[in-house]
Amino acid sequence: MGKTEVMEISRGIAEAIKACRPQVIASFPITPQTHIIEHLAQMVANGELDCEYIPSDSEFASASIVHGASAAGVRAYTASASQGLLLMTEVLWNMAGTRLPVVLTGANRALSAPISIQCDHQDTFSLRDSGVMQMYVEDAQESYDAHIQAYKLAEDPDVLLPIMVCVDGWSLTHAWEPIELLAQELVDKFLPPYHPVQYLTPDNPISYGTAYDDRALMEYRYIMQKAMDCAKSKAVKVADEFNEMFGRHHGGLIQEYRMDDAEIGILAMGSIIGTVKVAIDEMRAEGIKVGLVKVRFYRPFPADEIIKAVKDTRCIAVIDRNISLGAGGALAADVMAALYNFKNHPLVLGCLAGIGGREVTRNTVRNIVARAQKAIDTGKVEEMNEWVGLNPEIMED
Repeated sequence: MGKTEVMEISRGIAEAIKACRPQVIASFPITPQTHIIEHLAQMVANGELDCEYIPSDSEFASASIVHGASAAGVRAYTASASQGLLLMTEVLWNMAGTRLPVVLTGANRALSAPISIQCDHQDTFSLRDSGVMQMYVEDAQESYDAHIQAYKLAEDPDVLLPIMVCVDGWSLTHAWEPIELLAQELVDKFLPPYHPVQYLTPDNPISYGTAYDDRALMEYRYIMQKAMDCAKSKAVKVADEFNEMFGRHHGGLIQEYRMDDAEIGILAMGSIIGTVKVAIDEMRAEGIKVGLVKVRFYRPFPADEIIKAVKDTRCIAVIDRNISLGAGGALAADVMAALYNFKNHPLVLGCLAGIGGREVTRNTVRNIVARAQKAIDTGKVEEMNEWVGLNPEIMED
């Protein structure tokens, strides 16, 4: 089906993008995204990828270039991280509003201040309301596979929204692992050439991003929401088609692990999933009935799927690697909202962990499960958002 090589995951992502045959790539380097675009630039320079590669002078410019390229009817790609994603924010909102199926990689990194180059999900979560779909990956192979699936989903005529594949910085982007690269002819079969529904051309003049007033803007947002709703079933279909063709399934909107008889469920996303699974296996061997719901898509939000997965648990612990300051973890808030009208729903324990690159270990997971068990024993959650793994010495300073 292809060949397996040990490589840096950033190169694996670049190989996936190459296999998707984009016609325009624009980029500006920012840690930990830089190696992805370096590999792509080298591929273009070597003649391996027939593509217009445009180095830009900022992330705002990168997003603007691929916005224009997609509006002109071609497949486009960019990548960024942290402050760079924030600098793209205005354009990403426009990209979603003009229904352009650009794929971008968000190499997750903490936001300033203080300055940090370590991983958490604050940067991509800050874009959750923009209309850009968000998919979070677990490991090397999914980092590769997800980008191919992302183009298939975004370019579906019933969706036509940009999508960001979120890849944890360092723990994924700079790790070296085996990745199976798919044969080009098979990728071409799964992902045919892009045929836009409409695009900018003198032969059929149209306008993108024109002014709307109160007579139409609300309806346009409604249409975008319906496209997001449609993307849920489409994402599952794309994952199933990928599995049917290539024999790999990383989940649709979510993926369950040992949830059949779980009394405690953990909801998490990104590269910590592997650690959580190992901790669950250890606790299962000790008779602790705990399972995992891997949240693969954050936008569109898989509310119904999560409800179905956790309905028989007694408590669910939601691990957030972000914080909506003044409120709490954003994923936990969304889960609580989803369960609000569900009768006899489980207790929800919001856990803030892994922020700023703080390591989430098996002991961290055990700590979280112990807190969930305490909530079950007392019948209540004492803190809606519990900080897990704080350093007391720093707190004293």
